[in-house]
Amino acid sequence: MKREKAMLAGRRLGAAAIALVLGLAAVPAFGQAKIMKIGMVTAKERSLSVGCVYFGQLVEKYTNGSIKVQVFTDGVLGGDTQVLQALQINSVQATAVSTGPVASFAPRMSVFDLPYLFKDKKSAYRVFDGPIGTEMLKDLPAAQMVGLAYWENGFRHLTNNKRAVTKMSDISGLKIRTLENQLHIKLWRALGANPTPLSFAQLYSALEQGVVDGQENPYGNVVSSKFYEVQKYLTNTGHIYNANIFLVSKIFWDSLTPAEQAAVQKAATEARDYQRDLNEKEDQASIGILKQNGMKISDLASGEKEKIQKALKPLYDEASATIPGGIVEKVIAAANAK
Repeated sequence: MKREKAMLAGRRLGAAAIALVLGLAAVPAFGQAKIMKIGMVTAKERSLSVGCVYFGQLVEKYTNGSIKVQVFTDGVLGGDTQVLQALQINSVQATAVSTGPVASFAPRMSVFDLPYLFKDKKSAYRVFDGPIGTEMLKDLPAAQMVGLAYWENGFRHLTNNKRAVTKMSDISGLKIRTLENQLHIKLWRALGANPTPLSFAQLYSALEQGVVDGQENPYGNVVSSKFYEVQKYLTNTGHIYNANIFLVSKIFWDSLTPAEQAAVQKAATEARDYQRDLNEKEDQASIGILKQNGMKISDLASGEKEKIQKALKPLYDEASATIPGGIVEKVIAAANAK
């Protein structure tokens, strides 16, 4: 019970405070085993959380038990930013976080949150699993993180509690919760909304209390977090494809033997494929679940997606000018390759 209270208290504390409250050592151990705590903001039923459990099973198998994995879901170790900060000091050893929050620690990652960058999942996998994705992971050790694989959050869609959104002008004036990421904030501002950055752990209560009118997330998050209880409308905008980077604390990574590092890398890659498949099944089931729970599902009217893309073109121009190495152009070319 004391430990549960400590973890709940961690939602409101910074990474350093979490370490103190939980009494965590720099390299946690249980007997002779190294403990690998994974902190997730997603619900335990979500494909990302289930994927972490599967990853843990693989790690314990491939290391013959020299590493034990513990998965903490539902934001009990804090929001995305808190968990990333905890990774830096090794009070949490791993997580799978969308590229948006990661960009605050590795700025070039912001390229992956450009709107309508990927037309489908196949084009996204081509980029993330290819040379560009590998190159971008090299930015992470400087932030005390090691990226092992790109898992999947999915395409983000808009929900709100005010009106059905079928055209760009319907977005105007809506107070939309965004990720804690400048590109996302600029996106919604360009479309006439009032963006409000909040951690995922705060989102349900913010919707329930009317602090924000709406939010945008993949179908799986809308279902597993029961946003249908506090949101009436969903629009299939598909405006951003979100990969979740499976991250390990560099301090923890450096404490592993070469054999353990190889085992953790192998498990992260295998769990990626498992989780992506699970996420696709989750997507296919979600629309029906949301309709059954009273949400009204809409598509954008003909020509409206093109209007939105035109309004958001300045984000591409700004990204090309500010992200070094021609990364924007490289990602676009790889995404559109045949």
